[in-house]
Amino acid sequence: MPKTKISKALTLAAVAGIAMLAQGCTQFRGHQGYIGDSVLLTSVQAGVDNKESVQATLGRPTFTGQFGSNDWYYFARDTKQLAFRNPRPTAQSIIHVQFDNAGNVVAVNQKGMENVVQLNPEGDKTRTLGRETSFFEELFGNIGSVGAPGAGQGGSSGRP
Repeated sequence: MPKTKISKALTLAAVAGIAMLAQGCTQFRGHQGYIGDSVLLTSVQAGVDNKESVQATLGRPTFTGQFGSNDWYYFARDTKQLAFRNPRPTAQSIIHVQFDNAGNVVAVNQKGMENVVQLNPEGDKTRTLGRETSFFEELFGNIGSVGAPGAGQGGSSGRP
């Protein structure tokens, strides 16, 4: 094989290798949640719409309130991710539609990136409320409480 063909083959292999490595450093963009139209989002009005008209306009909510069905949330988030890092939010939209007991819209609130929180853990521990215990206190802390009156004997013994 002539020397120029070998150098061309090595150059081609090097370029292909660099292209494959560079592909791992590309930025991925993602979207999670609701895909809505800004015109439709602004058309929902308090005192005018009800649950049926909101569902016909915006569709089913992303999730409803935890303590009742009178709070509907439409959630959307755009993210970007570089290689193997965790995704980071670039845009976020939360539309909160509140209903009264009759099903009429009381309020429509829209929030954005101000609700995104970045948590930075400190070291290897997460601070919690409570007392500090050592390894041995955790390991031997229940000795003596097993079988004590009133400690874990809530079941029936099978006797009348």
